[in-house]
Amino acid sequence: MRTSLLAAVLLLSVAAVAQDVHVKVSPSVKTGIEGTNEFPTIQNALDHHPFAGPGGRVFIEIEPGTYHERVIVTQNHQNVTLLGMGAKPEDTVITAGMNAKMAGGTFFTETAEINGDGFEADNLTFENSAGNTGPAVAAAVRADRAVFKHCRFLGHQDTLFADYGRQYYVDSYITGVVDYIFGAGTAVFERDVLESNGPGFVTAQSRTAADQTSGYVILNSKVTSAIDQNAGPLDPSTPGAKSAASAKKAISLGRPWRPYARVIFINTELSADVSPAGWNNWGKASNEKTAYYAESGNTGPGAKSGDRVKWAHQLSPAEVQMYLPAQFLKGKDNWNPVAEAARLP
Repeated sequence: MRTSLLAAVLLLSVAAVAQDVHVKVSPSVKTGIEGTNEFPTIQNALDHHPFAGPGGRVFIEIEPGTYHERVIVTQNHQNVTLLGMGAKPEDTVITAGMNAKMAGGTFFTETAEINGDGFEADNLTFENSAGNTGPAVAAAVRADRAVFKHCRFLGHQDTLFADYGRQYYVDSYITGVVDYIFGAGTAVFERDVLESNGPGFVTAQSRTAADQTSGYVILNSKVTSAIDQNAGPLDPSTPGAKSAASAKKAISLGRPWRPYARVIFINTELSADVSPAGWNNWGKASNEKTAYYAESGNTGPGAKSGDRVKWAHQLSPAEVQMYLPAQFLKGKDNWNPVAEAARLP
């Protein structure tokens, strides 16, 4: 009897330790201190929230509003979920306006910096409001097993720094001009809208060796354009104008930030403003021998594969299977990003 009672107590203790933690962020909150569950800012909540036990998750529930702050999720804050509590992502906005000139470099400009593994976000907008003033990052993601669902990433140059770890972006929206999805991450973008708000480059992936597993997969998505083809010549002093002019008011699907860049577009609708060549070698012919750019099953006026650069690839049905999220992001721990995203609201 005593043994059974002890076992029951131990089970209850384990269950209690593993419970999730829920905290609230709202501008109406006037204080935010250790030991409470309500905070006035997102960063305040990240700095002072109670920690969940093993197997638990911290849910930071953010009331609708515009939060003018820069947010950092540190490495020791793992399994954190940011939830926008509005009806749509536009209702809850995290925004700041640092550009590279102001901050002393691109990698100091991010509105949100995500370093904690297991990070998730749902129903939020991440914005860099610096405008077309050069590199200005909305979100820098250096976390493994990161999931973004129903999120918006707004910027111009270098909007989303998908830099490290396995990342899954689903039912989301990303906008920019030059290299607006960039970095060395292993990322799948599924059912997303990638909107170019000017001539330039959608991706600038930075894999540095052929045996690295990183790369970007854009799957079942749309590449759209807000380019005004009737506008006059670009002002050469405009940041990014040289890149845009070389693209002749067109969108390139990608250029290699590092020689072994890897980007694949599968079953994605491509705007008429996508350059017939599709891809760019960033002015280095040697990149054509190392970068891996591929497509399969794309549709729309920008998907005419016959006009693509000679060094791009068309995938076979068997090769496509390698790049689906459950396989491409699986890793040694058998992570299932699709199932993880389904658990979000």
